[in-house]
Amino acid sequence: MSDNDIYQDPLNSRYSSKEMKYIFSPRNRFSTWRQLWIWLAESEKELGLDISNEAIEQMKAHQIIQDEEFKVAAEEEKKRRHDVMAHVHTFGLQAPAAAGIIHWGATSCYCTDNADLIFLKEGLDLLLPKLATVIAKLSTFAKEYKSLACLAYTHLQPAQLTTVGKRACLWIQDLLMDLRNLERARDDLRFRGVKGTTGTQASFLQIFNGDHDKVEKLDELVTKKAGFESAFTISSQTYSRKIDGDVLNALGSFGATCERIGQDIRHLASAKEMEEPFEKSQIGSSAMAYKRNPMRSERLCSLGRKLRHLPLDAMSTYAAQWFERTLDDSAIRRMCIPQAYLCADASLILLNNISSGLVVYPAVIAKRVSAELPFMATENIIMALVKKGLSRQDAHEEIRVLSHEAGAEVKQHGRDNDLIDRIKRTKFFEPVLGELDSLLDPQTFIGRCPEQVEKFCKFEVEVALEKYVRAGTLKVAESEELHV
Repeated sequence: MSDNDIYQDPLNSRYSSKEMKYIFSPRNRFSTWRQLWIWLAESEKELGLDISNEAIEQMKAHQIIQDEEFKVAAEEEKKRRHDVMAHVHTFGLQAPAAAGIIHWGATSCYCTDNADLIFLKEGLDLLLPKLATVIAKLSTFAKEYKSLACLAYTHLQPAQLTTVGKRACLWIQDLLMDLRNLERARDDLRFRGVKGTTGTQASFLQIFNGDHDKVEKLDELVTKKAGFESAFTISSQTYSRKIDGDVLNALGSFGATCERIGQDIRHLASAKEMEEPFEKSQIGSSAMAYKRNPMRSERLCSLGRKLRHLPLDAMSTYAAQWFERTLDDSAIRRMCIPQAYLCADASLILLNNISSGLVVYPAVIAKRVSAELPFMATENIIMALVKKGLSRQDAHEEIRVLSHEAGAEVKQHGRDNDLIDRIKRTKFFEPVLGELDSLLDPQTFIGRCPEQVEKFCKFEVEVALEKYVRAGTLKVAESEELHV
């Protein structure tokens, strides 16, 4: 049977990066189990247990599981119905001097749960610089267009003007919240450590003949070797599945942001004000050759929607755990955790690609502004008339009548908005006719948008990204290439 005869998860086959796929790959999973067994044996030896140097060296020499070993492990698991013991046996065949001490004192969750915590951490370490890079690119875009007046929308109806850059800052502000949430989720991660069958450390206390200090030291040594600042003082057989919920909630919230941004871009593309990148040979429609469909943003919305639903799997699993553990968490965690990370990774690839080449059409934006601006300028005109000594109530009534007439021209006859021409022909407005050009200047309608953009980018964006700049992990000069 060919791979083409087997269902492939599109997150794996189409959308996410090789780096993220490797983190959750079988080779990395089982090689990490082996690394955990090496750290355990090393630490037990350091604390006086009878483990030979040869055993340690053989384990280290075979830490990365090889292709031919997967078949051995699969056959062993079929016999024993236990994945961890199958891999203990397989590892022992490669490191015979260590066969008797691999997994000494540990329970299955020593390797499965600690490995999962490592993957959660490594996955976040991969996602965070990518998110920071997207924020940096959008920040550059926002500053470039900080003063370009455009229609704002409330209720999806034209409202008081904003600027293209100011709107981008709304996206960035939400992404900064996601950056904070993911950083917090990563920083809050702790190691399960060396806790034994139900988290009591009884097996290790027995191994060390009742020496509590050595048991605690063993926990500390392995935790340090794994790169964690601390381990949970209290655990059951597993680490609390609430941890999965916390991490996936942060990822799911980011998914909602992706869908939100993607929908804004799709609406703007429909109005021809802005477009995502469109490649020279890209086909927008198999039938309508002229089309430039926003496929990247549509995919972003699709992936974001999937991602924001995945936290429910994690929280439901946490709530369903009984006492020290039940195994109904296993199958669902094998799916929802990798899917959440691969989905977030795929979304960031899209966001990076989109933010690297957003196309703005100022002429279209100006045309759309001019079509609505006469209505928005009515308040300015009323205020100018009042300054000339006319009654506000009279001015309001005069402009109300003309506005309704102009609105009828637009809606009922499909003609251009002629409110300003009507004002110019009406004697009542003669005192302010000389000021109309300034009263209709779009720049007078955007308030402090440019200043807000500059302040936001300097005091919020740059501060949040400073650590990534210092670490050299921002890749603003590069654009992520879509796999399909």
